[in-house]
Amino acid sequence: MACFTLTEDAGVAHLVMDRPHEMNTMSPQMWRELEALLDQLHRSTSVRALVISSTGRHFSAGMSLDVFKSGAVKLDDRTAEGRASIVDLLADMQQVFNRLDDLRVPTIAAIHGGCIGGAVDMVAACDIRMASSDAFFCIQEINIGMTADLGTLQRLPKLMPLGVVKELAYTGRRMPAARALAVGLVNEVLDTQDACVEAALACAREIAQKPPVAVWGSKQALHYARDHSVKDSLQQMGWLQAAIWQNGNLMEAFAAAQAKRPPVFADLAPLKFFREG
Repeated sequence: MACFTLTEDAGVAHLVMDRPHEMNTMSPQMWRELEALLDQLHRSTSVRALVISSTGRHFSAGMSLDVFKSGAVKLDDRTAEGRASIVDLLADMQQVFNRLDDLRVPTIAAIHGGCIGGAVDMVAACDIRMASSDAFFCIQEINIGMTADLGTLQRLPKLMPLGVVKELAYTGRRMPAARALAVGLVNEVLDTQDACVEAALACAREIAQKPPVAVWGSKQALHYARDHSVKDSLQQMGWLQAAIWQNGNLMEAFAAAQAKRPPVFADLAPLKFFREG
């Protein structure tokens, strides 16, 4: 991989954006690599939580402008047919961050420096966000004459007050880490990048000690509740709990606590898709 490094330890995967000299801008190659890595992580039976961090001065400066200059992304506004094709192009790009949102293990973003444009789309699709004190967030798209289109405007209103999202989306202002904490975009602000990454990894290690199927179930329930009414979500919760309930997990948790030892829970099952034969 040219754009990322991926390591795994004790159930915690750590995915690092590794193009510091390019401020970790999002090139077509980065898009392809991220999609492949998320597919790999989704299928993994050993990974129980994912941390995403970065290198260099900024977490990510967003979409590489070379994408537009090189013609890698072609948005044809000359005809109705050309404009209609933009729908499918954007859906294909959105699918990468949808994969992150749908990953069957929790995701934690450790953000430092600038989180700009497409990077906001990325971290909005994560379950938990932590930031260093120098971090800032910017819906950059409005500053270059376009509307954010890869999830920022759809996911941020579920995470923070709508008025704040509108302010950022309309003005392109930078929101510093302290305000991001105050409005609920990030869970915690740490003094340094290293402290931020370590806090994210510590949270992931704690998650990795819990029953993977119960963590999976919690993520399913929370995301369903995010997008549905309370009544519908409670009905879904009954079906979900009936599907994943295991007396053995409760007994193991009690026994481990009594013996003062780490609990041992089964990994998620391997995935194999019908279309693969």
